[in-house]
Amino acid sequence: MNSNFKTVAWALDATIYEVNIRQYTQEGDFKSFEKEIPRLKDMGVGILWLMPITPISQVVKKGALGSYYACSSYTKINPEFGTEADFQSLVRTAHENGMKVIIDWVANHTGRHHEWMEQHPEWFAQDAAGNFTERNGWDDVVDLNFSNTAMRAALTRAMHYWVTQFDIDGFRCDMAHLVPLDFWVDARASFANAKPLFWLAECEEPTYHQVFDATYAWAWMHATERVADGTSTMHDVYSILHDYNHYPEGALKLFYTSNHDENSWNGTEYEKYGIAAKPWAVFTHTWKGMPLIYSGQELPNYKRLKFFDKDRIEWDGQNALHEFYKALTSLRKQYTAIVHGSTFNLPTSNPAVMAFIRYHETETILVVLNVSKEHVTMQCQHELLAGRFKQVFSGLEFNFTHTVNFELLPGDYFVYVKI
Repeated sequence: MNSNFKTVAWALDATIYEVNIRQYTQEGDFKSFEKEIPRLKDMGVGILWLMPITPISQVVKKGALGSYYACSSYTKINPEFGTEADFQSLVRTAHENGMKVIIDWVANHTGRHHEWMEQHPEWFAQDAAGNFTERNGWDDVVDLNFSNTAMRAALTRAMHYWVTQFDIDGFRCDMAHLVPLDFWVDARASFANAKPLFWLAECEEPTYHQVFDATYAWAWMHATERVADGTSTMHDVYSILHDYNHYPEGALKLFYTSNHDENSWNGTEYEKYGIAAKPWAVFTHTWKGMPLIYSGQELPNYKRLKFFDKDRIEWDGQNALHEFYKALTSLRKQYTAIVHGSTFNLPTSNPAVMAFIRYHETETILVVLNVSKEHVTMQCQHELLAGRFKQVFSGLEFNFTHTVNFELLPGDYFVYVKI
């Protein structure tokens, strides 16, 4: 990363939770979501990422409610979600519960109608005939014109508004690679004398780590999907992880098995991964980087949520995976090896089993994941595998003597910590 930009310490061991306000409750507003914050605190969530909370353009609107990502203002709140006071209350409650709040920032484009358009049409991309346009085939949005310095300044001022007025803690920047890197450099630099923020980019361009603390692990996700459908092997997953190791120092990758795009357009984690959904979720929390949990994954949620229409998450009051995710988030907070440690990949007798050690000073953590549909017996050997270890999910303790034998059912996942 740029030596002038440092990742805030509170982000390093945090788990991000993506909040889909519209679908979270029947009301679909800030007030009703705010009641869930103590539960999410107990689950170990550190950062709440709210999908865009700005008002939605009613021109060329998708579906009944439109796309969150087609805004009509950068400094107003979507009235469907509540008032400014409601949002302030949500942020305050999150802070009181030890959580940070970041908001989705859509800098590449606005909706087909935006409050800037009447006074500043030159702030938008236009075709030869002077019509507003965009370049990605999204017919409900218009691209901003980043060659216009006044627009850049206004967009940056809008980012400051949310920090100064609502005390938010950072930004998740939508399709960040579509926006010139120098805009992001200037925008982050403009906060030099403000509160330290966390910057997450929806992109996979290593150069964007000049600005951003974390970027998406798209390549990893697509490779794991190909493993699940049999069109690829774990060799490809390891190859991508090897590439990530060569990112700039301090760069973090965001790992996830679902998010708003994946769930709505490509299917739930159970559609994509089947029995391997939970092992891959374990991976996202134990590999070097940052994990993301999407709204409803703790249920678990087996349905695709509609993107442009009301489609409430069907909470059952059970949240069967609450303790599963709590165990994983706790690991990240308790063990330095997860955040700062080194990684040693262990050879396995089955190519669909992933085994690795995370270690740092006196800490040793062994992770074994069977992402296959096969019953597997295998052995792990390493000099670090000596002493008494506890299995995180069962609580059972074992003595390891450099060699560990495993019998793994399809979809099994084990995490052992040295005690």
